[in-house]
Amino acid sequence: MNFTKMHGIGNDYVYINGFVELVADPVALAQVISDRHFGVGSDGLILILPSDRADVRMRMFNADGSESEMCGNGVRCVAKYAFDHGLTRSNPMKIETGRGVLTLDCHVVEGKVREVTVNMGEPILTLERIPVLPHLLQATSQAATHRFTTQDPTQKFDATFVSMGNPHAVLFVEDVAKIEIERLGPLIEPAEVFPRRINVHWVQVISRDEVIMRTWERGSGVTLACGTGACAVAVAGVLTGKTGPKILAHLPGGDLELNWRTDTDKAVLMKGAATEVFTGEWNR
Repeated sequence: MNFTKMHGIGNDYVYINGFVELVADPVALAQVISDRHFGVGSDGLILILPSDRADVRMRMFNADGSESEMCGNGVRCVAKYAFDHGLTRSNPMKIETGRGVLTLDCHVVEGKVREVTVNMGEPILTLERIPVLPHLLQATSQAATHRFTTQDPTQKFDATFVSMGNPHAVLFVEDVAKIEIERLGPLIEPAEVFPRRINVHWVQVISRDEVIMRTWERGSGVTLACGTGACAVAVAGVLTGKTGPKILAHLPGGDLELNWRTDTDKAVLMKGAATEVFTGEWNR
């Protein structure tokens, strides 16, 4: 089976062209192919498939085999693969995801996609739909912020909750470099208050239009970038009054430009790079 390794600012996945390859068990494949010692190594597996609703369809599996609704960095790479490899020449391009059909504008240089702007749609802010269990939250004095606890009742966190088709908790902190993500991520992700687990982001505000963020991704752990998470951060910044609707987010793997169009259709636009690294053949 042929595969392609791609990344969006360091958020790396193994991509399979489902137009020509058949993956019988994507859950099992995601677990073995994502292993960074015994497999190809990635944050997960993404299948690029035919669609009767869009130009192509995307299915995304985390490194632990769990299927996720969306991946903002991944969908940009799907657009690059589909355009560069001739699956479609549509631009703008429509991609079917677990979030619905998204529209993507490809920025093409010398016949290849370099960057992609994704219309990520309107964020979901109703707690039950994110989903977060309201009866397990406590009120805080900060706008759009709730306090929750984990299995350890002494561990309490204040967060703003946003869904971009998948659930996110955004925690604003003074210095992201001091956060023990490897310790806190596994504690927060499976907390009872999050019935489908959650992605966690720690955010340091530099100015009204610039932030630094670090991520623990549901099912994958620490990652260099999270596109849907960056969108959630943009929304949370506006809701809490910490940033404006247009921000530049610095992630460990690179930068993303976000724009929450609060004055029009309420959609979040995300612009960032998409990179093809190498192709190979999986024989296991």
